[in-house]
Amino acid sequence: MSDQDQNNEELQNEQTAAEVNSQQADVQSEEVDAIAHIAKLEAELAAANATIEGQKDSVIRAAADNDNIRRRAAIDVEKARKFALEKFANELLPVIDNLERAVEFSDKENEALKPLIEGIELTQKSFIDAVAKFGIELVNPEGEKFNAEFHQAMSMQPSADVEPNTVIAVMQKGFTLNGRLLRPAMVMVSKAP
Repeated sequence: MSDQDQNNEELQNEQTAAEVNSQQADVQSEEVDAIAHIAKLEAELAAANATIEGQKDSVIRAAADNDNIRRRAAIDVEKARKFALEKFANELLPVIDNLERAVEFSDKENEALKPLIEGIELTQKSFIDAVAKFGIELVNPEGEKFNAEFHQAMSMQPSADVEPNTVIAVMQKGFTLNGRLLRPAMVMVSKAP
């Protein structure tokens, strides 16, 4: 083989090697581009997943807020329904008191007044029954333990007959509306002698 053939062959080998190196560089460059593209897509996917999780949390909070608002509104409507009669009931209490006083201070021995007294008693009973249908209940604590939630102590009296802190007399009966106090019972409470 001649020098020229040998040079040509070396040139061809170098060109082939250069082409192979160029192709390998292109492949490596494409691989680097693909890896970078995949990394970019993975970052975008992670950001999208984080956004979805944040939105899920927002949706859950909004649903909980909506449920709380609905529950509070239902409670408010129930309270309004239960206690709408409160002002009206407070206006009726003096009527009940006056009927009770009329019976209490009437002359029960007078035969001419007996039908009138009986009529007042029946009116009082039917009036109390009528208001009871709407949740108004009488608080008459005579003989019970004093309860500051429903009773107002007007005086204390020493008594050996009953335990201390027992209601021994009711000056004015109290009333509740669906369990809520309208007016406390005014009472006399026993204390140790």
